[in-house]
Amino acid sequence: MNAAAGQQVFLVDDDEAVRDAVQLMLSVSGLQVRSFASAESFLHHYRPEYSGCLLLDIRMPGISGLKLQEVLQARNIRLPIIFITAHGDIPTAVDAVKRGAVEFIEKPFDDYRLLCLTLDALELDAQTHRDRMAQAALEARLAALTRREHQVLDKMLAGKSNAAIAEELFISNRTVEFHRHRIMQKLEVGTLGELFRLCLGGRATEPAPGADSTGPRRI
Repeated sequence: MNAAAGQQVFLVDDDEAVRDAVQLMLSVSGLQVRSFASAESFLHHYRPEYSGCLLLDIRMPGISGLKLQEVLQARNIRLPIIFITAHGDIPTAVDAVKRGAVEFIEKPFDDYRLLCLTLDALELDAQTHRDRMAQAALEARLAALTRREHQVLDKMLAGKSNAAIAEELFISNRTVEFHRHRIMQKLEVGTLGELFRLCLGGRATEPAPGADSTGPRRI
């Protein structure tokens, strides 16, 4: 598994020997690594547009790793976090995972395990980015729908037939078919199943029971 272009591994640990060893190991593996001796230094240099993951020591002078996790969450920064912990910090690390960290690794750690965890965290970040892009694209398509098209779409997703939609909206079947066609065209889908998967985030793979699956006719 290769890190996506532009992704970086951010390493925050006050132990210089740990920083040097981890940075060397990950860099040799082809990853881009930026290391920081404190949470304060990381916050000063980090920008929200950066992507990647965060390797974070739990206990540090000043802002601790746990406090940094809270700060990032408050700023809506969703970098996947792997906590680096000493044996006595394991209960704390488990609690940090419950609050959103992806994993923790205990010192002294196995290089291969840390590399695998880091690659997994980078892939998680890449998938999150893809999901955000897909959501933004969907929102842009939905914004192109008219008010009436939104009304028809909502009823389609509720499994209503053309006749039921026409009756509820006080319009003709032919008008419903026209709106259906325009909705499918604007959302760039070819079947009702694709429409459901797009709008419901994959939760529905088939039209709801009772839906008219004949597809819109060109008017």
